[in-house]
Parts: sequence; structure tokens; C-alpha cells
Amino acid sequence: MAAARLLQETSWFCRFGAATEGSSRQTSQKPGVFKKAKSGQPDSAAKTNTSYIKENAYFWATFKTMHHNLLLILGLLFVVMLLVMLARKIKVAYPIFLVLSGLGISFIPGMPELELDPEIIFLIFLPPLLYEAAWYTSWKDFWKWRRPIGLLAFGLVFFTSLAVAYATKAFIPGFTLAFGFLLGGIISPPDAVAAATVLKGLPVPKRMLTILEGESLVNDASSLIVFRFALAAVMTGVFSFEVAVGQFFLVAGMGIVVGIAIGHIMYAIHRFLPTTPAIDATLTVMTPYIMFLAAEQFHFSGVMSVVSGGLFISFRSHEIFKTGSTRLNMLGVWTTLIFGMNALVFILIGLELPHIVNGLGEYSMSEAITYGLIVSAIVIVLRFIWVFPATFVPRLMSRKIAKKEPNPTWKGAVGVSWAGMRGVVSLATALSIPVALPSGEDFPHRSLILFITFIVILVTLVFQGLTLPFLVKAIGLKEFDSIVPEEEQQAGIRLRLKRAALTRLNRHFQKELAENELVAFLKQDLENEVEITSKKLASLECDASQMLEVQVYRGVLEDLYSVQRRELIDLRREHFFSDEEIRKAQMQLDLDETKLNRQIHF
Repeated sequence: MAAARLLQETSWFCRFGAATEGSSRQTSQKPGVFKKAKSGQPDSAAKTNTSYIKENAYFWATFKTMHHNLLLILGLLFVVMLLVMLARKIKVAYPIFLVLSGLGISFIPGMPELELDPEIIFLIFLPPLLYEAAWYTSWKDFWKWRRPIGLLAFGLVFFTSLAVAYATKAFIPGFTLAFGFLLGGIISPPDAVAAATVLKGLPVPKRMLTILEGESLVNDASSLIVFRFALAAVMTGVFSFEVAVGQFFLVAGMGIVVGIAIGHIMYAIHRFLPTTPAIDATLTVMTPYIMFLAAEQFHFSGVMSVVSGGLFISFRSHEIFKTGSTRLNMLGVWTTLIFGMNALVFILIGLELPHIVNGLGEYSMSEAITYGLIVSAIVIVLRFIWVFPATFVPRLMSRKIAKKEPNPTWKGAVGVSWAGMRGVVSLATALSIPVALPSGEDFPHRSLILFITFIVILVTLVFQGLTLPFLVKAIGLKEFDSIVPEEEQQAGIRLRLKRAALTRLNRHFQKELAENELVAFLKQDLENEVEITSKKLASLECDASQMLEVQVYRGVLEDLYSVQRRELIDLRREHFFSDEEIRKAQMQLDLDETKLNRQIHF
């Protein structure tokens, strides 16, 4: 019964059409499972037995339904993996390929109609996706480019919502400003995963990537707040601009407070309690959900909570996770988790189309497509209209900005403008619109808003996503900031680490250098920059004296790794080497330390 209840709890992951729902209401019996009432049995016993039969019949029906749904989910995951591999083979960004594949699969005869529950996106998918993005965002770079990030994440979202509201009111019959703001809040935030995947491997300026990643971290919060206020205006018929502005800063600001507060709590747990690599990895998976739910419980911004908390813990991660086995274990867990979530979410977008089309109701397909294409064009043009003045006007008005932020040229502005691809957050937000008003009437224009949202996602993700690499190459977009090349940074980091280790050896291990051949060999190895591995060491056949030398050797290496980690912390403060290159060096240290230990503690 416990297993059945567990399956029943997980059934809300997907709702698979009327056929599945109908099967859950059916009852079935298996021969020999249920006892029959004897002829002389009292009526009460017969009723009890009948109740028992009904309960077990419902159990078997529910179990079969959940078994069927579980097979569908596993089958979908398997298909997703195959499609991702195919996308890599044909060199197409997998978010684009998965959306198109899901769209094609949805038209296969006999495919069950899939209705995506928005709570799945907001509760299951959104927190870890945001947390992972915040984790790999450099706080130093985020703060450095906070002005353009803020202009896009807040200014462009409000500008898009306002322009879409007035435009749709003008050409969609029956659309009011409240419905326009509702649609604008839904389609205003670009998707981070799509842009990062499409731009991967292209010669894109680092500043552009940082701004796009920073925008995607914050714009979900601002767009969801706009959506909530517009939805409240539609539901109640009352809207106050002054109240909305005050509530916006309260919701966003308190979300940041909650995220940082929980970040401090998790920081203390990781640092001061006796955790293991497995416990640390588990806690990091729980953390974004705790941040999101805690903020939402008090009606604050869960998105801002996860983003701020993720940035805080990422910034202090070198103090929390000190062993290589812990970091490597977390890397494996999060890489697998985020990849699976991203892949599944994008194919679900394509599979959702039949459900959206069936709900169009009074609108014809041609009308809905026309409205969707017009809104898509408006959204694309609005980003250009905002980005170019936001890029160049502040530099003309302020010498300080012009000096602090070198001119990205028109090529950088074009690249940022064309990278505004929408994704799953927009679709989940649209699906969260209530079916009915408080009066019991159907929510006006809900089906049309859903369809327009889908068209905007399809146009921006597929059209802009497929053409973005060609645009980058056509305009010759290259690095426009004075950044030290990656190879030079890596060489500099390795040189600093080798020097730090050699200094430590010369100052604190003179006796070991004179008496222990292995330690002397280590010094020579460091001087020649030749890698030492514990695999060779473990293959030696040692007697008692040699084993003692090996233990001393391992102790010296562990001490040197500790010194090199502290040196990396100092490099972070110098602002010469990028966080990305420092992370690569840290990962190499982690690998070296893991080889030395030759085991991972769980």
C-alpha cells in the first residue's frame, strides 16, 4: 500500500489525457485476491468485505494507471536522450531541436495529449535551474556589469510589458490593457539556457555572455511580479500604480533578504557540521527548494530568493567545500540533474501544442497564428529599440560610464538584441492563468494568450536561435574588452601555484628534502612542471621503510595542495585572472587530490 501511495503522489507529474484519467476510475479484480462472504455471514461483515474489495480494486486500478504513466515518463526521457545525441550529431543547439522534435511527436496519431502542470515548472524545475545558473555566475562580473544587467532585467521587462499591452489592445478585439499587461509579463523574459547553449563555442565577447546570464537570472522575478499584478487587476478589476510599485520593491527586496538569510544558514551547516561529499551534494540540491518555498510562503519573490542565495553560497564556496572529492561529487550530481531537467523541459514545450490548440475556442487557427506572429515581431523589435539607446545614450551623458565601461560597438548591441529567445518560464507562467474568474465565468482570452505565448516561444527560440550563430559570424562579433587570453591566464595560474608549492617546500620541508628521496623528487618535478600522480605511487611495492616514506610524501602533497588553494583565494581578490580560469585551476587541483586519495568518502 505504501508503494501505491507513493506512485499516487507522483502522478501529478503529468496528466495524460482523458484516457488515462478514465482508467483511474475503473476497478478490477484478480482471481483469488479477495475473499467472498460466507452464506451465513452477518450483514456488517458482508459490508466490511465489500468495502475491502472496493478498496483493493481501486488500489489495483490506480497502480496500473501509475505504472502506465511511469512507463510513458521513462520512455519520454529515453527519447529525449536520443534526440539530444542526434542534435549534437547534426550540430544544432539541443533546446531548439527538442522543441521542434516535441512538436513533431505531438502530431503522431495515438500520442496521448500531454497537459503540462505549471506548478511542475515553478516548484520542481525552476529553483534548481536558477540556482545552478547563479552558482556559475561570477559575482565579480555580475556586480561589474550591474548597470546594463539591471536595464535589461528590469527596464526592458517593464518596457516590453507596457508596449505589448497597448499594442495588443489596439489590434486584438476585446483585449484590455490589463490583458495586455498580463501577456506582456508572460513573454518579456528571455531564456538563459537557450541563449547559452546556442552561443556555446562561438567567439562571443565575455561581457555579452555575462550580461545575458545576469539578465536571465533577474528578469524572471521582474516578469513574474508584473504578471501577478496584471492578473490581480483582471481578477478584481482594481489596479493602483502606486501600490503596485511599492509592492514590487517589497516582494523583490524581501525575496533577496530571505535568500541571503537561508544562504547563511546553509553556509553554517556545510562549514561547521561533519558533512560528507554525499551529504553536501544532497544539501545543495535541497537548498534552492528551501529558498524558493520559504520566500513564496510569505508571498515574496521565490526567484529573487534563489538567485541571491545562490550567488552568496557560490561566492563563499571556497570556504565551505574544501576537498576535491566533495566538489567533484557535486559537479557530477548537478551536471546530470540540470542536463536532464533542461532537456525534458524543452521537449515538453513542443508536446504541449495540441493541448493549447484544442483550447482556442472562439478563435480560428489563422487568427491566432496572425496575432502570435505580430506579437513575436513586436517583441523582437522592442528589444532592439531598448538595447541600442541603453547601450550608447548613458555613455554620451556620463564620462564616468564611458570610461568605466568601454564601448561595446554596434556589433555588441546587435548580438545582445538578437539573443532574446523565450523559453519554458513564459509557457509555465501562461499555463498558470486561472481557468475561471472568481464569479465562476471562464477566464477571458486565456486560450488565445496561451497560443500567442507558444508562437512567441517558437519564433524566438527556433528562428532567432538558428540564425544567431550565422549573425555572429556575419557581423564579425569578437571580443571588444581588454581580456587576457585563456591560455595566458592558465599559464599564469599554473606558474603561481607551482611557485607557491616550491616556496612552501623550501621554507618548511628542508629536512624532508634532505632525507626523503620522494620529497626531493617532488621538488624536481615541480620545478620541471611535470605532473605527479598517486597512481604510480600506489603501484610501487613497498616495504615498511618505503611505506613510511610514502606516507610522508602524501602528507607533504596534501599540505602543498592546501597552500595552492589558499593561493587561488588570493588570486580571486587580485581581479587579474577571471573566475572561470581560476575554477579550471581549482578543478585540476581537485583531480590531483582525488588521485592522491584514491577513494571518495560517502
